[in-house]
Amino acid sequence: MGKKKLSLGSLKGWLYLLPAILFLGCFMVYPLVDVFIYSFEEGYNSASQTYFGIGLYNYSYVLHDPYFLQAVKNTFLLVIITVPLSTGIALLISIGLSSIKPLRNLFQTVYFLPYVTNTLAVGLVFMILFKKTAYSDGLINLLINCFGGSSVDFIDGPYWAKMFVLCVYTIWIVMPFKILILTSALSSVNEVYYNAAKVDGTSRFRTFVRITLPMISPMLFYLIITGFIGAFKAYSDAVALFGTDLNAAKMNTIVGYVYDMLYGNSGGYPSYASAAAIILFAIILTITCINLLISKKNVHY
Repeated sequence: MGKKKLSLGSLKGWLYLLPAILFLGCFMVYPLVDVFIYSFEEGYNSASQTYFGIGLYNYSYVLHDPYFLQAVKNTFLLVIITVPLSTGIALLISIGLSSIKPLRNLFQTVYFLPYVTNTLAVGLVFMILFKKTAYSDGLINLLINCFGGSSVDFIDGPYWAKMFVLCVYTIWIVMPFKILILTSALSSVNEVYYNAAKVDGTSRFRTFVRITLPMISPMLFYLIITGFIGAFKAYSDAVALFGTDLNAAKMNTIVGYVYDMLYGNSGGYPSYASAAAIILFAIILTITCINLLISKKNVHY
């Protein structure tokens, strides 16, 4: 009788999970397997659904393509610069908001506004701020000139200038969400720990390092993981600033390269796009696994 009840309970659990399993299978597992198969089909023709061989040529082509190598460089720079900076700045702002009692909700709303604003609209604003035109050098260049510096073409100029704008734009876009999460995490820390630290005469810095950081470490870890994944998948940010021809601007990303191989000027090569997508998947999976290993020692649940 007990076994019968157990089996019925297990069946009921599987029935509850069935919609989610079907959804994930249809829209995540099947596409991933399909892309993996495409990546090994050499000379795949999407019109006739035919190919002339199976091998590693697609991966070899992608890994030797200068456009892909440029996209990898841009993506890694974006990840390395924006994830630590955005998380650190968001943490500092969240600490400041937590210490301000009056108008805290108003400030939280103001900081969260960029997150609910359309990405392309924010990109247009950044273009107005940084882009040089026939009539103006842009607001940022006007500020630089006020301090005695020379104007810089941030949109069509040198590579470092364009990467600077892309990094600032990315940080601006992702920071509101991180501020919201970290502000909530800081407010959930039990005041008993802070009171005990005050009684012991512990300094604010030591209290932050020994109490605050360990208590909010799960949220910090979550933001770092999602930040890495989001930065590796960046594409619309670059399009908003530099237009659709990112290869010409030398500001393409890995996701942009995949899109170009499918639909762009060099489109019509799903096998190359699939190989690039699998490489991106492998990179994200590796980075995530490394972060998970690091978190076992530094994250306190």
